[in-house]
Amino acid sequence: MAITAAMVKELRETTGAGMMDAKKALTENDGDMEAAIDWLRTKGLAKAAKKSGRIAAEGLVGVSVTDGKGVAVELNSETDFVAKNADFQQLVREISDVALTVGEDVEVLKATNLNGRPVADVLTAAIARIGENMTLRRMHVLEGDTIVSYVHNAAAEGMGKIGVLVALNGPKEKAQEVGKQIAMHIAATSPASLSEADLDPALIEREKQVLTEQARESGKPESIIENMIKGRMKKFFEEVTLLGQKFVINPDVTVAEAAKEAGVEVTGYARVAVGEGIEKKEEDFAAEVAKTLSGA
Repeated sequence: MAITAAMVKELRETTGAGMMDAKKALTENDGDMEAAIDWLRTKGLAKAAKKSGRIAAEGLVGVSVTDGKGVAVELNSETDFVAKNADFQQLVREISDVALTVGEDVEVLKATNLNGRPVADVLTAAIARIGENMTLRRMHVLEGDTIVSYVHNAAAEGMGKIGVLVALNGPKEKAQEVGKQIAMHIAATSPASLSEADLDPALIEREKQVLTEQARESGKPESIIENMIKGRMKKFFEEVTLLGQKFVINPDVTVAEAAKEAGVEVTGYARVAVGEGIEKKEEDFAAEVAKTLSGA
């Protein structure tokens, strides 16, 4: 497979590796980006442990909570200007409230009535009125004894660039207090799962393989590699699982320990960031203007 300059650039931005190292990694792995990232990590040439999705789409995440249930809904727009529009924000608010009445299915939400019309029709009308394409992309539903919400980079009440929901068991007052802190922690750290038991087995296996190859590259004998991997995997779980992470409010304890000290238990969470995982087409603005003026 031909290795392009764009591929090398993407790998460099993802891993922090040098140009020649990035090119070699792609060459060695036939252009497979994920394999190239692992290859660089094995060689100790990558600065990042995981690839972050490039935030591309604009819009807002709206959150809405009622007794024992919370929802986070992502409504995308083409530009941030529209996301600041009062009409758009009202739409996010109304759709978030309606989402509380349905299950975790965007298609069902689109078919649910909002002010006497299906949400999909309301959205179509808003597109025509505001003059910009919009997409109701996804929603998350969370249930529990107490649900706490938090929005980061809030544009208005209950909506922002990142929406977080946390479910907790225990005394409601304490759950609300520590739950808000944990929600802020989640917004900042973006954990991969609640606990080790909830982590994607494929992610665990991939990490083990990378760590094993790293240990072998260092020349360590096979007899001690197994114990090395156990220790490094323990550290990995502490870094990527919510309950195992050091609590940002007090790094001397983990999130699980902070919850226990407060007399509550975290049973689930959801984190939704605007445009997560969507690649944005890079355009030359000057060329686009010239094209429009020429009538092309």
